[in-house]
Amino acid sequence: MSNLIVHGGTPLVGKIVPSANKNAVLPILCATLLTREPVRLRRVPEITDVKKILEVFRALGSSVQVDFARGVLDIQHRHTLFDEQRHRLPEAMRSSIMLVPPLLARFGMARIENDVQGCTLGVREIDPHVEVFERFGGRIERRPDALIVRSNGPLHATEHWLDYASVTTTENFVMCAALASGTSTLMNAASEPHVQEFCEFMKKLGAHIEGAGTSRLTVAGVDALGGCEFTFTEDFHETVTFLALGAITDGDVRVKNSTPGHFPLIDRTLAKFGIHVTHEAGWSRARIDGRLQVREPFTANMLQKVEAAPWPYLPVDLLPIFIALGVRSHGSMMFWNKVYDGAMGWTSELSKFGAHAFLSDPHRLVTFGGKPLVPAEVESPYIIRVAIALLMVAAGIEGRSVIRNAAPIRRAHPRFVENLRQLGARIEWAEVPAQDPLRVSGT
Repeated sequence: MSNLIVHGGTPLVGKIVPSANKNAVLPILCATLLTREPVRLRRVPEITDVKKILEVFRALGSSVQVDFARGVLDIQHRHTLFDEQRHRLPEAMRSSIMLVPPLLARFGMARIENDVQGCTLGVREIDPHVEVFERFGGRIERRPDALIVRSNGPLHATEHWLDYASVTTTENFVMCAALASGTSTLMNAASEPHVQEFCEFMKKLGAHIEGAGTSRLTVAGVDALGGCEFTFTEDFHETVTFLALGAITDGDVRVKNSTPGHFPLIDRTLAKFGIHVTHEAGWSRARIDGRLQVREPFTANMLQKVEAAPWPYLPVDLLPIFIALGVRSHGSMMFWNKVYDGAMGWTSELSKFGAHAFLSDPHRLVTFGGKPLVPAEVESPYIIRVAIALLMVAAGIEGRSVIRNAAPIRRAHPRFVENLRQLGARIEWAEVPAQDPLRVSGT
């Protein structure tokens, strides 16, 4: 188990270049399997999920050459083979379901493990993905330990309307449609920045896609995709995280940001806590005047609120970051998670810092900020941004705190601790051996 030791109370100051967005990197890695031609990717982050997918590619016989120090990956799937009996997709990684479309297109078969999972954000069904595979001509076979997806011949174009604007389902639809015969249309498509980045990569491979960044995608299938070079942009999640860390520690952090056009709603949400964001010459900066303070709404007798839902709403993945700001800010704020049931159960850990947070139902939370906070030892669930949110609270409190089970951070953010140290944080990893359950139980 990996814990983070945080000696808080130090203002963070300096410049940071964020890593690439995991939610763009992983689907793009899966999409490389659609082509036999060489692909070069730049700014590839050294994170656990990337390494797992590259291990799968090597096991399938693909050519993989990676230099994480330079962030360069050269990959080619010319001699790739897949055998449903021998090959298994990673179970501890939700994004492995995005390997199904290229496997289906290349080999006419794919496998979905029963226990495929990612962060513990609540129930995350695979039914929408199965519906997409079936719409393109896939047949589903249930087995005790997996679902087998097969197709008789090439995939065929389809029209589909998602009941929910799912990022991963949208990306799976695009990968199925790219090599299908005919023109496919998807309504209620996800439009997040990482979906737009994924579509840009697909177009570089030669896919014909219209409507990226909107709720309606049209994909005209082609006979084959080619190779390309592609450079990942900065992760907007990480940009917001470092800006918020600067604000919560009363510091001054500048973050490289090539896509300020994605930030108007994020900037306005930060302003609700008294944080002013500027974007100049490719860099973003967050400052506060005096202290973190919840801005009173003009509507009388109502709480100020932060609502998170699929893009172009405020991204739900960032909600824990704003909850951390709410705990530190003077005043009350309501947070509304419109996506996941029960994803805010972790907020009970905030009470160990002395914070007051009231969970009114599975989707809504109210923070009563400005309370005196103390260092604490807290437990993070297996959710990337929650571990970071607990770290943020600790960083703003003078004294030693421990974030237990903080390893999920490594799934998305390479050199996260090193970057914080560069800004002046006193923080370090502590590897703790897993406890023997028999010894714990006393038997």
